[in-house]
Amino acid sequence: MNPMAKFDALSRDPASFSRRAWLRGLGVTMALPWMESLSAWGSQDASTKSPEAPVRLAILFAGNGFHGGEWWAKEEQGKLQLGRVLAPLQEFADSTLFIKGLYNAEALKGNIHSSQTGNLLSGASLTAGGEIRSGTSIDQLLAQTIGRQTKVPSLVLGCEKSNPSVHKNYSMIYSSHISWSSPTTPTPLELYPALAFDRLFKDENHRGDQSVLDSVLEHAGDIRRQISSTDRQKFDEYLDSVRDVEQRIANAGKRGELQGWKPTLDKPNFDRPADGIPQDISEHMRLMCDILVLGFQTDTTRISTLKLNNDHSSLRFPHLGVDYMIHHLLSHSDTEDWLKVNQFFTQQMAYIAKRLSQIQEGDRTALDNSMIMLCSSMMTGSHDASQLPVVMVGKGGGKIQTGKVLDYRQNPERQMCRLYMSMMQKMGLERSSFGDAKSALSEV
Repeated sequence: MNPMAKFDALSRDPASFSRRAWLRGLGVTMALPWMESLSAWGSQDASTKSPEAPVRLAILFAGNGFHGGEWWAKEEQGKLQLGRVLAPLQEFADSTLFIKGLYNAEALKGNIHSSQTGNLLSGASLTAGGEIRSGTSIDQLLAQTIGRQTKVPSLVLGCEKSNPSVHKNYSMIYSSHISWSSPTTPTPLELYPALAFDRLFKDENHRGDQSVLDSVLEHAGDIRRQISSTDRQKFDEYLDSVRDVEQRIANAGKRGELQGWKPTLDKPNFDRPADGIPQDISEHMRLMCDILVLGFQTDTTRISTLKLNNDHSSLRFPHLGVDYMIHHLLSHSDTEDWLKVNQFFTQQMAYIAKRLSQIQEGDRTALDNSMIMLCSSMMTGSHDASQLPVVMVGKGGGKIQTGKVLDYRQNPERQMCRLYMSMMQKMGLERSSFGDAKSALSEV
C-alpha cells in the first residue's frame, strides 16, 4: 500500500462523513486544513483534481442596534467607503457588501427587543404570553442538511448568558437566542471557550487534562513527512494556532478582573470553577472568534453563529473606559462612548476577516470562501426595525460581488429572508421559500 493510501485509510471515518483527511489521537479527531498536496475535502486519487474548499457561513449578532449617524457605507470613485462604526472593516472594503433596507415584517408587531430578535434569522411569527414559538433559523436549517458533512454541524457561540425573564408579555429567551433548531427549541448556546474548543476537537474518550495537540503529535509527524514543503509551513502554522488557543483558554479567567457585568460581591464567595468563562469580555470575544476561525480552517464545521451579546444586553466595557452604563441603556443615545462600543464589536468581525484572509486555500483565501455577516435586530437603540443593519465580508466561494452597496429601501420585496435564501444557495441548498420570502436576492 502506498503511503497516501495508508494515510487515507487511517484518517477517514466513512460512517459519518464524506471522504476527509483527519488527524487522530487518543480521544481526539481534528480535521485538516486545505493543502495543495493533500486533498482534505475530496478524493485521494492522484488522477482526480482536488475540489475547491467549501463555502462557510458565520453570522455575528450585536444587540441593540448601532450608532444612528455612523452606520453607513457609500461607493466613491470605485471604492467602498465606510462610516465610523464600520471603520475597522475598511481594510476589507473590497471584500465587503453593505446592504440597506432589508427588514423582518414579523419583528414590527411587538416593537420590543424580544419580539424583534427571536425571529431575526427565520422571519417567523413569535408567540407571546409565556409560550415559546419562533421558527427554525437559517444556520440550523443548513446544519440539518449540509452540516451533516462535517464533524460539528454548526457551532453556536455566545458571550452573554441567556435571560429567562419576561418583558412586555414576550419571553426574553427570544432576545437571548438567534439560533433555533426548531420553532420551539433555541439551539443551546456555548458560552465557555474551553467547551466550544472541546466540541471541535475532542471526543468522549479524551481525558480532560490532556492537550489536544499532544494527543495527535505522532499522527501529525506521519502527515508532515507526506506533504510538500509549502504545505509543511501551513501545517505547522495551523498546529501553532491550535496550541495558542489551548494555552489562552488555560489562562483565561486567572486575572482578578470581573469585566462585562457588575457582580453583587467584591470577590467570589466560592472557589472559581475550572474552565469557566473568561472574566475579561474582550478576551472572551476574541477567544470565541479564534475558535470560530479554527472550526472553519479545519473544516470541522462550516456554519457558525456568534452572539456577541444579547438584545437588551447588560454587558459593560471597562476596557473601553465605558463602565458607567450597561449596553442596553447606552444604546439609547448616540454618544462617542456608544460609538466606541460599536467599533469594538465590528473589530471582532474585522479580526475574523483578517485571520481568514491569511489562510490560503488554493487560488482563494478562507475569507474568499466564506460569508461573514454582522447584523442586529434593530437599526438603532430606539427600536427602529423598519430596516436592519446588515454588512457582509467574504465572497462566498467567489459567488458574491463585493465592494459595493445594495439599497432595497424602495423595493416592495425587501424581506431579510430573501438574503438568507441567497446565502443558502451559495452553500448548495436550494429552496422555493424561506420565512416570508419566495425568492432570493439576485444581486447577492
